Amino acid sequence: MSESRAEGVTGAAAAAVASVVGEAGSWRRATGIAGAAIGMLAAGAAAGVAVERMTVGRGMRRRARLALDSAGPYGALRGTPGKAYADDGTELYYEVDDVEPEGGPAPRRRRLFGRKAPAPVTVVFSHGYCLNQDSWHFQRAALRGVVRTVHWDQRSHGRSGRGVTQHRDDVPVTIDELGRDLKAVIDAAVPEGPMVLVGHSMGGMTMMALAAQYPELIRDRVVATALVGTSSGRLGEVSFGLPSAGVNVVRRVLPGVLKALGQQAALVEKGRRATADLFAGIIKRYSFASRDVDPTIERFAERMIESTPIDVVAEFYPAFTDHDKTGALVHFKDMPLLVLAGVQDLITPSEHSEAIAGLLPDAELVLVPDAGHLVMLEHPELVTDRLADLLTRVGAVPAGTTVSGYGSTSSAARPG
Repeated sequence: MSESRAEGVTGAAAAAVASVVGEAGSWRRATGIAGAAIGMLAAGAAAGVAVERMTVGRGMRRRARLALDSAGPYGALRGTPGKAYADDGTELYYEVDDVEPEGGPAPRRRRLFGRKAPAPVTVVFSHGYCLNQDSWHFQRAALRGVVRTVHWDQRSHGRSGRGVTQHRDDVPVTIDELGRDLKAVIDAAVPEGPMVLVGHSMGGMTMMALAAQYPELIRDRVVATALVGTSSGRLGEVSFGLPSAGVNVVRRVLPGVLKALGQQAALVEKGRRATADLFAGIIKRYSFASRDVDPTIERFAERMIESTPIDVVAEFYPAFTDHDKTGALVHFKDMPLLVLAGVQDLITPSEHSEAIAGLLPDAELVLVPDAGHLVMLEHPELVTDRLADLLTRVGAVPAGTTVSGYGSTSSAARPG
C-alpha cells in the first residue's frame, strides 16, 4: 500500500472517530463505528492482511477457527496454582512448575542431570499487555523439569482478578503499581532463594518498576535478567509502522476513544466480535513478521488478545506513554543480562532494546531479523536457547544440559 493510500485510509478513520465522539445520544451505534474506526487506523498499515481475511466466507472462517483451536495445544500447560494479593487487594494468580513433582524426580531430570542437582534458582516469567502467562508456552514446556519456574497473570489479565483500584476507584493503572504486584507474587511464590527475572514487553517494564522500588531485592536475590521486546521509555514516540498522518491521528484520538469505549464495555464487546476478522488481521500484523508462522500460533495469539476486555485495554494504554524507567536499569548492571527483540517489532521497536543494551554494555543483545513483537512465539527455539544459555551462566542449569525444542511455529511442522 502506498503512503498516500494509507494516509487516505487513516484520514477516513479520523473522521469516523470524530463522528463517534460527537454522538452523545446513540452509544449502540457509536461504539460500533468507533470500533471499526480503530480497526481502520491499524488497517492503514495492514490492509492486505485484512482484505485476505475478509474475502473468505464467514462460515468457513468460523470452521477454520474451531479446527485451529482443536489442533493447537498452546496454553494448555498448567502448574501448581497459587494466589497473591496486591496492596489494593487485587487477587493475582500464579502457577509454579517445580523441578521435582510430587512422587519424586521426573525421569527427564534424571536423564539430564544424573546425580548432580541444579542450583535452587527460580525463574519468574512476566507477560505483556493484553496477553497472559500462557504467552510463554514454548519456554515453559522446554524448561519443565529442568528448573523451577513461576508464571503469573498481571492484574486484570488472564486468571488474575480485576484491578481493585481501577474497578472500584476509577484510578488509572501505573507501571509502578505493576512493579508492586510483581513484588507480591515473589513474596508468595518465591519467598527465598535466588531468582532469574524474565519479562516480555509490559512484563519487562514491570521488572524495571520492581527494580526502581525494591533495589535491595534485585541486589540480594536476582542473579540474572532477561528483557524481551520491551522498552525503558519514550513509547509515545513509537510510530506503529504507520505513515506520519496515521501516527498523528492515533496519538491524538486513540486515548480518548479507548476511554469512551471502556465506559461502554458490554456494547463494544459485541461490536468487537462482529469485526473479529478485521482484528485478526491486525493482530497478525502487529504480532509476527515471518510469513510461515503456524496458523495455530496465530490463532493462539488472537485468543489471548481477544480475551482482554476493552475496558482493561483502555485502562492500561495511558500507562505506557508515562512509562520511563531508564534510571532503574542501573540495578541490573552487575548481573548477566539478556536483551532480545525482533527487528520488525512495531510495538516496542528493537531500537528500544538497543538503547537498553547501550546503557548496560555487559548485556547480551540479540536482535532477531525475521521477528515481530511476539518473538517468543514466533521463534521459540531461539528464545529458549538464549534463556537456557543465561541460566547456564548463573548455575541454574548445569553446563552441557540441553532443553527440549518443544514445538515449532513453522507452518510445515505440527506441535507434538
